Amino acid sequence: MKTICDWNNCSNPGEFKAPVEKDNSKKYRMLCLEHVREFNKNWNYFSGMNDRQIIDFIKSDMIWHKPTQSFSSSDNFFKILWNNALKDDAQKFKNMEDFDHMKKFRFNSQDFQAFTILDLPVGLEWKKIREKFKKLVKKFHPDMNSGNKKFEEKLKIITLAYTQLKNTYRGKIDTKY
Repeated sequence: MKTICDWNNCSNPGEFKAPVEKDNSKKYRMLCLEHVREFNKNWNYFSGMNDRQIIDFIKSDMIWHKPTQSFSSSDNFFKILWNNALKDDAQKFKNMEDFDHMKKFRFNSQDFQAFTILDLPVGLEWKKIREKFKKLVKKFHPDMNSGNKKFEEKLKIITLAYTQLKNTYRGKIDTKY
């Protein structure tokens, strides 16, 4: 059973969909090729709207016609993401006694960079810094990596980071070099 074109007095088969309303509903009518071309040529989504309505529509279209949520909304994606990030960071400081010695320090940007290079939390006790450094030296030493220059450069950077922290910690606690 073929659908007849829904244009005034047209008897051609209606093979193409054309919207009935502007509200993006699923309502449509079937038109023949000739009439769907004419429909498209004359279609103006904004006809009948004033300038304010058009501007409001375009602004709403930028956010896919969905209402924005305040950051404090319980189901706000970014709030959920932020809270999860805070939970992850809180786990790093479960054993706060490991960080009691930090009251003696004022870390500068080079210290923060050194902690990052060594992949350590800022302010970790010296003993654990030294343990991590020893592991990294074993891992990146050129003798362990067939003399590869890439590992030699990485080891130099690790050594510089360790030296930076060693100078920061020196004299403030018993570092036992």
